[in-house]
Amino acid sequence: MTSHGAVVADPGRARSVAIIMDGNGRWAAARGLSVAEGHREGARALRRTVEAAIDLDVRSLAVYAFSTENWARPPDEVESLMELMEETIERELPDLAKQGVRTRFVGRRDRIPPSLQEKMASLEEETAGNDRLLLWIAFDYGSRAELVEAVRQLVSDGVGVEDVSEGAVSARLYAPELPDPDVVIRTSGEQRISNFLLWQSAYSELVFQDTLWPDFGADQLRAALEEYTLRQRRFGAR
Repeated sequence: MTSHGAVVADPGRARSVAIIMDGNGRWAAARGLSVAEGHREGARALRRTVEAAIDLDVRSLAVYAFSTENWARPPDEVESLMELMEETIERELPDLAKQGVRTRFVGRRDRIPPSLQEKMASLEEETAGNDRLLLWIAFDYGSRAELVEAVRQLVSDGVGVEDVSEGAVSARLYAPELPDPDVVIRTSGEQRISNFLLWQSAYSELVFQDTLWPDFGADQLRAALEEYTLRQRRFGAR
């Protein structure tokens, strides 16, 4: 604690991290490559970032892979993103599982291809016993939709007005076990949170980096966490 009562972030306390992975398209365009190639390179960046998170003793890593708004992209790009997620589950995530990574998917599943749904469920089951790092992949996820669904559940469960609380809402989110992020990182230079973990990141520190996501890795993650350690987290206090 400081003399003003502020909670000072500790270098060892950034245990929960969230990342908005942005910039695949711009990375590809700058190199004369297809958007699909940009997304594929982004998948490689995810793997090395997860491995870096393990080395930095991060316990929970949530990444924004596909938003509810991404359905508005060209159909061929959406199709390639679905195929890429299947490839990532088959090629990248199994090696992470061997390193003790437990993977969970957060968001809707009713709109994605059945084959992808099956691969998601299988990976979650296969890694359920891992505890070195929790990897949360937000896929077909939108925070507003998540909150609307939580309210619907409150109504469906017959929760009385006097019993509506933060705890009641939190318990009805897509993944109630997902810890609130200590820090939310966004790549590519954009400075917005784009409907990602609005409830969970109410008091998260925000770090914006110019690096495009396919170029992100251990150095950039370490820099973001070091910036976090310089912040004073007051949680509304002085």
